[in-house]
Amino acid sequence: MYAVTPAVREAWRALFAWLAEASDVPLAYVDHAAPAPLEALWARSDLGAAFMCGFPLASAMPKPWLLAAPVPSPLRYGGRPCYCTDFIVRADRSFGQLGDTFGGRIGWTVAHSQSGYNAVRHHLLRYRQQNLTSLFAEWVGPLETPRRVVEAVLTGAIDVGPLDSYLHDLLRRHESETAARLRTVESTAMTPIPPLVASPAVSPGAVARLRRALASCSREPRVAPLLATLLLDSFAPVEAADYAMLLAQARDADEGNAPKPAPAPRPS
Repeated sequence: MYAVTPAVREAWRALFAWLAEASDVPLAYVDHAAPAPLEALWARSDLGAAFMCGFPLASAMPKPWLLAAPVPSPLRYGGRPCYCTDFIVRADRSFGQLGDTFGGRIGWTVAHSQSGYNAVRHHLLRYRQQNLTSLFAEWVGPLETPRRVVEAVLTGAIDVGPLDSYLHDLLRRHESETAARLRTVESTAMTPIPPLVASPAVSPGAVARLRRALASCSREPRVAPLLATLLLDSFAPVEAADYAMLLAQARDADEGNAPKPAPAPRPS
């Protein structure tokens, strides 16, 4: 989910290798890059540690084990395991605020995404004095991944798009030439960041060891450079109840008649 560049991917790989060693839980790093669906990853019975978006997590049954959530290091997160959605435009466009993009085209990722869909709909409720269903001439999607949102903004396929703020910060640090071509015109409120989860089939003992290791990683000298690369301070304990607010946001968006775009029909 957050392997934005090869260097960042290698840092994640090294962090999970350390986690396996420190917890004595065998973990095999598996690439699950787009277009492979995240739902297939989350459904694996042998899932030992993987990021799961908080929106599907809140409604998942049975619930996966919650291991911990990352605490991003940039100041805007205030040392908490949270993130938001940045509404990005191309840097050379004249848009000064989100309202300037109304009447244009907005992108969205997938319907189970918090940052790329649910947060967008909920945020638009602040403009409810206007006709929400006509704020944008077109909702372009599903774009599926944040990378495709970035590409769509840069090519002009959309005027504005939602971008996971932690991923955006990783992009600024590790792919600055791309990030420099983007500009944030507005951001949503902070919500709980996607946590690391394990399959319900994983034993309670293994889960406890993984949790202990993640809680201690910020004190490990070997891990410090990896956390620095990943823009993380630490991992924090979280509970399923922390993510219930995301379902409430979706209900509020529905009741407020926020736009609910549907995928374009596939060619027959």
